[in-house]
Amino acid sequence: MRIRANGLTALLLGSLLAVGATAAPQAVATTTPTTAESRGLEIGIPAYVAPDNQMMLDVQAAQPAASIVILNPNSGLDPFGPAWQARADALRARTTATGEHTKVIGYVHTAWATRDKAEILKDVRNYLVTPDGKLHVDGIFFDTSSRNCGANNVERDFYLDLRQQVQAIVHSIDPAAQELVVNNPGTAVQDCFLEPGKRTADTFVTFEGTYDNYINHYLGGNVFNLTVGYYPGAGFDPDGTSYWHLIHATPDAAAMKTALGSAFTRGAGYAYATNDVEDNPWDTTPAWGFSAQTSYAATLG
Repeated sequence: MRIRANGLTALLLGSLLAVGATAAPQAVATTTPTTAESRGLEIGIPAYVAPDNQMMLDVQAAQPAASIVILNPNSGLDPFGPAWQARADALRARTTATGEHTKVIGYVHTAWATRDKAEILKDVRNYLVTPDGKLHVDGIFFDTSSRNCGANNVERDFYLDLRQQVQAIVHSIDPAAQELVVNNPGTAVQDCFLEPGKRTADTFVTFEGTYDNYINHYLGGNVFNLTVGYYPGAGFDPDGTSYWHLIHATPDAAAMKTALGSAFTRGAGYAYATNDVEDNPWDTTPAWGFSAQTSYAATLG
């Protein structure tokens, strides 16, 4: 498993943003805030365990089912073989509180836009291109994603190209498939990543860290701009599925509900809270189980 420290990274980057506020700003987004009806809150679970691990079995048994599950065969480096495909198929057969099927996505790390793109795409094809010619996953979870546009939007365009390549592969296999691409900067993302016509993902993980950081040190929004600072980003979120908050080291079931309620208030369409802790906080079933979380989330909104 890739060991990540995105909660700490979020705090460090927040400090850098304040220091770098005099840098040449990106144009402020002009998207009009949406008034569309919210979908409420849904649960998206990183399941960074083997396909036959008890946590995976617990995820599959949740009622209602989770809306998204991330599969992680050794940070995307191990073959997505028959055992993984069978687990993905079983998860995708489940029904969520909204009446949809669970969306399963494959983990691929990107090293903040510094990893060789050919290696990234090799991992993408590992999930999407299988010997039977069928799709066993709904899309890709790009971890360690950059949150900054970069000079002339070079980092934004790195992820835009990845999204377009995922779309092309998925549609070559099943033209009717609705792919899901997620970027995980683990903190608020610069709004160029959501610019109409240049959007790099369907959903962005805009918080990944501890319960304490989430409740007491939240940066103040899902997106930011060097001119206006942090803001919720509702104008980029027409169907309520743009943002995902991941919270670990959550003390108890009451705190889990507080975390989910905060996620909904802060504009997240997806969230997940666990009492698991670093270095891999996504490898055990929470003390309160999964059904308690999916059921509670269904009451929000």
